[in-house]
Amino acid sequence: MPNWTLCIDTSAGTTVAVLQGGEVRSEIHFDENMKHAERIGDAIAQAISGAGIKPGRVGSVVVGRGPAPFTGLRIGIAAAAMFAEGVGAQLFGISSLDALAMAAFQRRTASGDSSSKPILVTADARRSEHYWALYSGLTKNGAPILIEGPGVAKPAALDQKFSEQQVERTQVKISAVDLGKVFDAQILDGTASQVVEAMYLREADAVAPKVLRDFGKKVSG
Repeated sequence: MPNWTLCIDTSAGTTVAVLQGGEVRSEIHFDENMKHAERIGDAIAQAISGAGIKPGRVGSVVVGRGPAPFTGLRIGIAAAAMFAEGVGAQLFGISSLDALAMAAFQRRTASGDSSSKPILVTADARRSEHYWALYSGLTKNGAPILIEGPGVAKPAALDQKFSEQQVERTQVKISAVDLGKVFDAQILDGTASQVVEAMYLREADAVAPKVLRDFGKKVSG
């Protein structure tokens, strides 16, 4: 019987899906990008219920590693790790930008576009910046082929970097379903990874205050 896979991504909103052998059995999306902690539990429960299975039927858990802001990404990875441990499933990590790239290439194919230009995938990184990665196409099994990135940059810096290259730019919405499709393709390619370390690409917004001694000042008391 085909494996049941739970897919989770919180790099933007909260998106969760259950796939079985490449077939989508359920998917849940919450678009808010500041309520991951409130949404993740309900999203997982609804996705499992919608698939008509008990949690213990899940054999693989796939989680998006970002890049994304610190808090939301951490919540999704922690939830995936806890679920996998609780049901004895294998845990895998995938770049969230890979899922965006798959959606972009599939959209190109569906439109009948025969272009062979690399696709530059971007996602909102806040602070007036974009996360980005460049892909040349898909493997024979359908996994996106990364050729540069991921990185984070201002739009003007991206314009300058790729001004002389023939690339197609796209900014699509992340979906846990696409994450699952990338996973299935990577399994066939033999490239699926169990590394789930978050990709932040920059320091967290909230940092511990520096001790006054660091500035050569005397601490009173």
